[in-house]
Amino acid sequence: MTMPAVEALSSITPGIAPMLDALVAASGWNQTAHDWRLFERLGTVHGVRDGEGQLIASGAVLPMEGVAWISMILVMPAARGQGLGRAVFARCLDTVKAAGLVAMLDATPQGEPLYASFGFTPLWRLTRWQRESAPATASLSADKPTLDNLAALDAQALGFERPAVLADLLGRDDSRCVRNGLGFGLVRAGRTAHHIGPLLSSDEAVASALLTQAARGIDGRICIDVPDDRKAMTAALCAAGFTPQRSFTRMALATRDGAQPPTGHPVFIHAIAGPEFA
Repeated sequence: MTMPAVEALSSITPGIAPMLDALVAASGWNQTAHDWRLFERLGTVHGVRDGEGQLIASGAVLPMEGVAWISMILVMPAARGQGLGRAVFARCLDTVKAAGLVAMLDATPQGEPLYASFGFTPLWRLTRWQRESAPATASLSADKPTLDNLAALDAQALGFERPAVLADLLGRDDSRCVRNGLGFGLVRAGRTAHHIGPLLSSDEAVASALLTQAARGIDGRICIDVPDDRKAMTAALCAAGFTPQRSFTRMALATRDGAQPPTGHPVFIHAIAGPEFA
């Protein structure tokens, strides 16, 4: 069987957008059209079409400072088991290698063996927590801070800068920010749930309090991706009605000699922006 070609989508047209949304829905993921437009504007979206021109697989590459994030490796259920996910991922990785960047990603348990076969190694593990629909008991301010302080703490935590990604997430009409002098967290709407993250602070107790504040201000389902060694966060999540759903593994691959994954200060990260954004 001939493997369909993997193509870089030069633009997300009105005809392509519903096909990408269908891939997300079929996979049970939470991304929206806003997210696909971010990938289009700041990175590259790759796809595979079937014989009728429908997109049946996707992948995205998001370059940042010294690294590139690979995500959105999605395959329609009826097309799985044919090597399409591997083919799209290989094309994404070639894009990263050509740019001389460190490749990074957050792997699902199903994807981790595939990425390990390409040489990726695990850095740390995290868990997605979810709270089912519940009424808000407070309101979140629509005031948004300037980007500079948020981006500085984010870069310190991750070990690389991504101000354009943060500006996009923060600038969405439906996004909110919880913050104090020692930390901040972003809240945005997803396809099926609100997403809290990134949630950053040098003090886990501060992050736990911001999580509680954010959860009280959200009407509906919430998801959040939290590193596994956060005892105070785990207690706060359980108290707020969250339950663990699935795991992820942060992985990295140096694509050129001497290039090492950024270390940053992971202890500052109490929730990531999402497995699609780091």
